[in-house]
Amino acid sequence: MAILFYKVSEPYGCFSNFSPHSITLGGYTWPTTEHYYQAQKFVGTSHAPHLCQKIRCARTPEQAAAIGRDPQYPLRHNWDSVKATVMYEAVLTKFLTHPDLAALLLSTAQELIVENSPTDAYWGCGGDGKGQNQLGQILMRVREKLRQSSTPTELR
Repeated sequence: MAILFYKVSEPYGCFSNFSPHSITLGGYTWPTTEHYYQAQKFVGTSHAPHLCQKIRCARTPEQAAAIGRDPQYPLRHNWDSVKATVMYEAVLTKFLTHPDLAALLLSTAQELIVENSPTDAYWGCGGDGKGQNQLGQILMRVREKLRQSSTPTELR
């Protein structure tokens, strides 16, 4: 039986990038993985210093996402080729930082994990359930990495 998640308030909601679990990456602490992910869209651009700080300080992940999706700010030139790696690094860091989340992820055994997003067919399953589910795929990779390793230094 597949493990479905989407909203933070629902079962397995901590698998969402909007869950209130901070991570430290790139020398900064980010309130959520969503904050980190959205800021990485602009690394190396002329507006990165200001915009990354604005995203990091956004009060909610929804606000961070809105800033990151604002079309007035051009994305870094290689965003499409690095976004999955950026997400993997953020998600792995989240589960290494929060042992309770790692335990929950490991408790899902070999079950399929699906971001049950009705609107996102790249990171989730989309409205028709046929999306790529890239976030679910990353969570399953992180789960396998956690399972195979007994010490956090072996995980990166």
